[in-house]
Amino acid sequence: MKKDIISLLDLKKEDFDLFFNRALEIKQRFNQGIVDMPLKGKSLGLIFDKQSTRTRVAFETAMIQLGGHPIFMRSQDTQVSRDEPVKDTARVLSRYIDCLVMRTFDHSIVEEFAKHSSIPVINALTDSFHPCQILSDLMTIVERKNGYENVKIAWVGDGNNVANSWINAAGVLDLNLVVACPAKYSVKTGIINNALKKNKHKVVFADDPVEAVKNADVIYTDVWASMGEEDNRDEKYKAFKKFQVNKELISNAKDDVIVMHCLPAHRGEEITEDVLEAQDSVFWDQAENKRHMHKAILETLIINNVQKR
Repeated sequence: MKKDIISLLDLKKEDFDLFFNRALEIKQRFNQGIVDMPLKGKSLGLIFDKQSTRTRVAFETAMIQLGGHPIFMRSQDTQVSRDEPVKDTARVLSRYIDCLVMRTFDHSIVEEFAKHSSIPVINALTDSFHPCQILSDLMTIVERKNGYENVKIAWVGDGNNVANSWINAAGVLDLNLVVACPAKYSVKTGIINNALKKNKHKVVFADDPVEAVKNADVIYTDVWASMGEEDNRDEKYKAFKKFQVNKELISNAKDDVIVMHCLPAHRGEEITEDVLEAQDSVFWDQAENKRHMHKAILETLIINNVQKR
């Protein structure tokens, strides 16, 4: 039976731990110069309707380094743009490729592809969720903090797709997560309720970033205006001003706090230049880990699906 990653609620705790352990092993072997090519002869389709640097290149290089071949497409390059039903395209692509990665606006499109595909479908970002980002971010936390249990994570910023995926992860892993957003831009109630059905302890929601980051082990932020929301940037700038991650805010956290950002960053808005350029920053390790996590995801999903076909 194939496995998709449409949101992190598709995974169990054992899946998370498997991905973390395998990604860290893959990273170690890669750094030792060991070449593993378990996906030789396999192909990965990527349909991206949103711009991407890290996610696209991480998936493409991950597939190449595992011995497979990535095929990049945009929806306008496919017959979907000429009104072919999504289910027909999904069925055909399932006969050509071994896995499909999608980055688009409407989350329901990825869900429909997954429903009608016999190959694994991976959400590489929609307006609702960004699951693979959080998997690689948690890998970074495991790497830096020796695990995710008893680690306080403070989200400071917009209640966007990345925040939604953090809440989903908390729902599965019972994370110690505090989410601080301006009231108008908080996470939608439906997302919260759906995720926290699984959580033993409720995620804490706050509108005061100082309180949110007190004794935090991790502070996480993202842009205030996501892709497609650029017209609201000025309005959001005013609402989010006190949510900027700067040295003053960070001083309320633990001395060994790590600050994370999924990038790209708007320097001087949600995060200051001096925080991004700090000598002990983890942003670049965090970005690198996307490739190693994507390798673990692709290897696991493709090999398991081939074995069960």
